Amino acid sequence: MSVHDPSLSNPDLAPTTLEQRKWGFYNYTALWFSMCMEITTYQLASSLIAKGMDWKQALGTVLLGNLIVLVPMLLNAHAGAKYGIPFPVFIRAPFGVRGANIAALLRAVVACGWFGIQSWIGGTAIHAMLAVIWPGAASNQGILWACFLGFWLLNMVVVWRGVDSIRRLQAFGAPFMFVMAAALLIWVRMKAGSFGEMLSTPSGFHSTSEFLAVFFPSLTAMVGYWATLALNIPDFTRYSKSQSAQSWGQAFGLPVAMVIYTFVGIAVTSASVVLFGRPIWNPIELIGAFHQPVVAFVALIAILIATLNVNIGANVVSPSNDFSNLYPRLISFRTGGLITGFLGLAMCPWKLLATPDAYIFGWLVGYSGLLGPVAGIMVVDYFLIRKTELDVNSLYHRDGIYYYTKGVNPTAMIALVLGVAIALIGVFVPTLHFLYDYAWFVGFFVAGGLYLVMMRATASAVLAQPEENGEEVA
Repeated sequence: MSVHDPSLSNPDLAPTTLEQRKWGFYNYTALWFSMCMEITTYQLASSLIAKGMDWKQALGTVLLGNLIVLVPMLLNAHAGAKYGIPFPVFIRAPFGVRGANIAALLRAVVACGWFGIQSWIGGTAIHAMLAVIWPGAASNQGILWACFLGFWLLNMVVVWRGVDSIRRLQAFGAPFMFVMAAALLIWVRMKAGSFGEMLSTPSGFHSTSEFLAVFFPSLTAMVGYWATLALNIPDFTRYSKSQSAQSWGQAFGLPVAMVIYTFVGIAVTSASVVLFGRPIWNPIELIGAFHQPVVAFVALIAILIATLNVNIGANVVSPSNDFSNLYPRLISFRTGGLITGFLGLAMCPWKLLATPDAYIFGWLVGYSGLLGPVAGIMVVDYFLIRKTELDVNSLYHRDGIYYYTKGVNPTAMIALVLGVAIALIGVFVPTLHFLYDYAWFVGFFVAGGLYLVMMRATASAVLAQPEENGEEVA
């Protein structure tokens, strides 16, 4: 059983070797600073201001949501660092070697949507840069679409160069974006007069009940924002030098980067109320409102680099592996990346970013109800059922302990379907809409709890300890 089944493996899905594990504390910190310091993070915070929160309420909501999602992220990261396996292979343990495709595709479809959103942002940034040089381009929709497709193509070029180019890109992008975020904050502070003026916009809520009605779905959206990476984080931690490198790098990088950059978004959006009389949640629109070409051009270049950074790291690595997992003999990482790109175009990203409501309460909360159940099943299976022990060879074979019933674990599928159904039922049944407001949490605990009960009830063979385990990196 040492030779992997070619229908379940290829070089991109195979466990990483010791020589491939080059990522240290800085790489994981840089990964999170690169992925956090970009436009959708900014809009995540600025949309809370647009919905009526003051800066303290918005920052607290973002911080709490990210501390919550950090927990399943670190738990799921463990297997990647220990065994060197990517997300679509890791989830074969709970879902089966064939059933894993269902869970992987849920993650992949969400990533395709994000890829389209980031490509649209990058395209609009390029269009705005052209408008600074050539004002006539501002009203030309054909040029806008050409910029969008041009940025999409740039992403495809980076994908074609492979995973190591992503590490190098983010190592450069992280410190650059930190400097640019600080520069934007200082520049707007000078325009507003003082930080006191910038942060003077009061809360728009007149009672605690009004605030909570927005807070709870917003908190779910904050968790949902990184619910994607909470699943496929093994795609990155499989390259870690050690468990401590990835765990400390992430525990520092994610909350610190999110607080810093969301504060920029909150402060600048609050300043827009002072300067223009209304909250402008789109930074590209805000930069243009100042009518200063040099500043706009520099800022939009920073936006472009940030968007490319996060789009490749967060929205290509996982779906490329997920699509490759469907048919390893024909679909490589590169081919999976191309599939991701075309599906991203098909998901009409311009509609997902149309308004703060569409972005937070439609897109973020909605897909969190799909991913929460997968995360719950993964955490329960690896820590409570398997006790962190996996038979790596069986993950790549049809005659191993993870084949279950014709390659599918019925228990995981039942838990997944019920978890998703209960999390999203509020969309269709108004009296149960409160379940939708907590979609990720409902899905996580319902699916995870059902899976734990059903697996322990059917113990015996499926819970047998593997005879041969992978090796953990020292």
